[in-house]
Amino acid sequence: MEIIEPGTQVTIQDHPGRVGLQARGLFPAGPVDHLAFRLANVLVGNDPGAAGLEIPVGRFTARARFAGVVAFCGAGSPSLNGAPVPLWEALEVAPGDVLASGAPPGAGFRLYLAVSGGIDVPPVLGARALHTMGGIGGLDGRALIRGDLLPVGAGRGRKLRVPQSLRPVHHRDWELEVVRGPQADPQFLTAADWREFTSARWRVNLNSDRLGVLLNPHDFAWARDGAGLAGDHPSNVLDASYPLGGVIVNGDVPTILGPDGPSSGGFTVIATVVHAALWKVGQLRPGQDTVRFREVTPEAADALAAHTEFVLDPAHLDEV
Repeated sequence: MEIIEPGTQVTIQDHPGRVGLQARGLFPAGPVDHLAFRLANVLVGNDPGAAGLEIPVGRFTARARFAGVVAFCGAGSPSLNGAPVPLWEALEVAPGDVLASGAPPGAGFRLYLAVSGGIDVPPVLGARALHTMGGIGGLDGRALIRGDLLPVGAGRGRKLRVPQSLRPVHHRDWELEVVRGPQADPQFLTAADWREFTSARWRVNLNSDRLGVLLNPHDFAWARDGAGLAGDHPSNVLDASYPLGGVIVNGDVPTILGPDGPSSGGFTVIATVVHAALWKVGQLRPGQDTVRFREVTPEAADALAAHTEFVLDPAHLDEV
């Protein structure tokens, strides 16, 4: 596949990325919206984790140099040879066909493109996913540029469609399910702080990216005056590991950690976005959307995860 217009930081990703390397300082990379990414792969007959493209703001143009099946999922306005094509549905392509997309006409931020056989770049440390900060994986450890030629693996392909009732819904005002902590009240936050955190509407900062989603500053009261050996500000802790989707507080700025974020640091993690809601983080539009956090129990988080995985079963999808 030949890249004609690379858009804004279009990257090769796979799922779940590089697991098991956080102790060595490496977050997993992989798609920010894991649900749309895996669905695109399932629609074309790939393994759900096969390497595909993550396309922020939907802007992208490429020429197929293969015969196969492709699918666009997420937020964008895709076309084939200039004619609009639907999201959440596989379609056949032939050599010379031009695949393109423009900005999403509505809510949402990232588009995903899967091709039958997957993008066949060499694995690095066990994954093909590009880690943007580490500069490893993907194609030569970087985002795509005009003129890149992406190898496509052999795949028989399949043509499926996600039923309308099972398609993820994008919003301007989002709700993210979280579990509390590991550093929340009463030791770090006050009870009032936690109520404010889970009731306020948080603005998504324009500078958000794959490293993290920055939210508007907030003056927490905190349950302690300082952090002792960890520092003067009560948001400081002695360096510890961070979870993917953790909501860290750096001074007064909450940040949702993305797949290319830091694996550890010295700030409190007051909440963690549950697996079933992580895909929503990938569709938050910087500078425009808002977020509200809803606390759930670990048991509820497991139930939500099972519900999210339901749509990935090809038996629940339609043949095209």
